[in-house]
This record gives sequence, C-alpha cells and structure tokens, in this order.
Amino acid sequence: MTIAPAVSSWFREHGRDLPWRRPGFTAWGTLVSEVMLQQTPVVRVVPRLEQWLERWPTPSDLAASPASEAVRAWDRLGYPRRALALHAASVVITERHGGVVPETVPELLALPGVGDYTARAVAVFAYGHRHPVVDTNVRRVLARAVEGLAEPWAPNARRDLPLMESQLPVDLADARVTSAAVMELGALVCTARSPRCDECPLVAQCAWVLAGRPEHAGPPLRRQAAFAGSDRQVRGLVMAELRASDVPVTGDEVARVWPDAEQRDRALAGLLRDGLVTGSADEGWSLPS
Repeated sequence: MTIAPAVSSWFREHGRDLPWRRPGFTAWGTLVSEVMLQQTPVVRVVPRLEQWLERWPTPSDLAASPASEAVRAWDRLGYPRRALALHAASVVITERHGGVVPETVPELLALPGVGDYTARAVAVFAYGHRHPVVDTNVRRVLARAVEGLAEPWAPNARRDLPLMESQLPVDLADARVTSAAVMELGALVCTARSPRCDECPLVAQCAWVLAGRPEHAGPPLRRQAAFAGSDRQVRGLVMAELRASDVPVTGDEVARVWPDAEQRDRALAGLLRDGLVTGSADEGWSLPS
C-alpha cells in the first residue's frame, strides 16, 4: 500500500492555487520559483516571482542584464547568492541550451546553483518526468506516514530517494501529482510543530498515528538560530544599503547600518567572498556588475 491515492485525492481538492501549478507555466518560471522557495515562505515568494518573470520572462532576458540587477530585484527575499546563481544559470542556459531550460537531471545539475532537489523538481514539475523529489516537507510525511517516526531523519539521498520512489505511481501524470501532493501535505497539514492529524487524508494508514504517535527518540532537533542581531541580519542591512544606491556606497555610509564594527566587517567580508559585493573601503562598495 502506498500513500499516493489518498494524498493525491486530497491534493486535488485542497491544493493551493499557486503560479507554478497553473497550466502553461514555463520551465524557466519553475526553475526561478524553486530557487526562490529555498528557505523562503511561499507568501513572500509569489509577488517577487511575478515581478521577476514580468521583467525577465526568459533566461535570455535575464542573461542580457547585469548580475547587479538580479541582486537588486531579489530585494529582501534573503540569501541573495541565489540571485547570482540564477543569473549565472541564465547565462549558461542561453549560451549552451539555446535559451531553453534543459529537462534532464544531469543537464540541470550542471547549471550554477542547481542542486539535486531543484534539478529533480524542474524535471518533474516542468517536464513531467518521473523522479522522486524530496524536500523537508516530503521527508517529514515519509517519516511519519511510512516509517512511523515523529520527526524526519537528516537528509540522506540513499534513503530519501528510494523511499519516495516506492510511493510514486507508475503513470507519469499521477506521479507528478503525488510529488506535489506530498509536499503540500507536509506544508499545510503534517507540519513540524503542530500536525493536524484529524484533517490528514493519511490518518487511517499513517504508521506514526497507528503506533500511538510516539515521541521523537532520535538526536535533539536543530533549530535555526535567531535572526535578530545575527550576521545574517547585518549582511541584509548592508545589501539593502547597496541595492538602494546607483553609485558606490562609501565606508562611512556602510558604517551607519550597524554599530558593531567587528560584526559589520565580518558580514562585509562574507559578502565579498560570496561575490555579492565588489569594491573596497577607498573606492566604495557596489553590487556585482
């Protein structure tokens, strides 16, 4: 028995109407959405995605713009290295693939910034291929419904991919729906902290529920460090200052964004290493060209 029939039936009735699920959504749009969705909530991604695709509807359009414009348009989505990666990927797609997003997993993995999850997600959701696609939400559903565990294990492709593969229908269209459905269930119902088991279409077959919902017995769960006062916050403040300026930002202007000089310098050094900032204290700081 697999979870596919019940979760797919639930998804067809309860799945959210999101841009990347609508008919005719492009493979480029799917790639952009998947990159934006990495560590960023859907509610923040949707408006930025729509603006991005209105400005750069194809990879060639983005490739023709400076990388600095991609970083500027990324605005406050966080982890702006993703914007640089998308720009670099657009250049490769334009130069090596005739401006068309490739559809095989190996070709997608060869694009800058595209990892195993993103490559499989684009191959499945944009092109309809049959591959197991596993993110945090999927791993949690599999851990509970299939393995009977309260919490998922650490990411492990050797375990994750065969387990999800075992749940996929043979039919390509049904497999695609199942992949989206399991993700959606993990995002909306089988959540990390407050799973709504009474609303879950898998409650009658969920191994965790049938076992009496045992407590997590593995290693302590890692929680994300607080954002306020972190180097991440300082990096974001420096980036906001650079995005707001069309000319190099002076050292004095950068100094005003955060009072702790040591932390500010550490954040700036990290941005330089990541290629998100160019320049020097004498020349001023700018977004990459």
